[in-house]
Amino acid sequence: FFLFHPWLYLVFLPAIAMRLWADEARGGTLELLLSLPAPVWSLVLGKFLAAWTVAGAALLFTLPMWISVNWLGNPDNAAILLTYAMSFLMAGGYLAIACAMSAAARNQVVAFVLSVAVGFLFTAAGLPVVTSGLSGMFGPGAADALASFSLLTHFEAAQRGVLELRAITFYIGFIALWLTLNAIWVSARKGG
Repeated sequence: FFLFHPWLYLVFLPAIAMRLWADEARGGTLELLLSLPAPVWSLVLGKFLAAWTVAGAALLFTLPMWISVNWLGNPDNAAILLTYAMSFLMAGGYLAIACAMSAAARNQVVAFVLSVAVGFLFTAAGLPVVTSGLSGMFGPGAADALASFSLLTHFEAAQRGVLELRAITFYIGFIALWLTLNAIWVSARKGG
């Protein structure tokens, strides 16, 4: 079940976030929004948290599967809870990319395509075929360095029921980086 989350997030979360900033200028609401007595970072954070709430609600709708698994057998509920929590953090990573791409693009379709492309790069960096190819070309150090930037790599430990502090740190830092880029690109629109 959790193996499919990164791939589902890669497609569906950019669809949620593609209109967050891209169509504000076309709709004439960007000027109004940026003229409010609120700092840009609070607008960025508010839009991100709203989209993340929608992703969290969608994740909550999968809880009946967990209940049915418990009814049918005796799973490791702590591992399942951990994987749900890490899946929620990973969803935040994909949404942060999509929010930033929406701020960078002027069109929601372009924002969607850019979000999927950038999200795919940060997902594919952890695939075994990519890491083995890079390891053969540049050595295992380069492959490990690239894999450390993958959203998939940091999610795999949680799927095994292992809580890694570096994975939590990675997701929080990843979200912060993309939200910072989002704020920079929105501020550039404000100035331009």
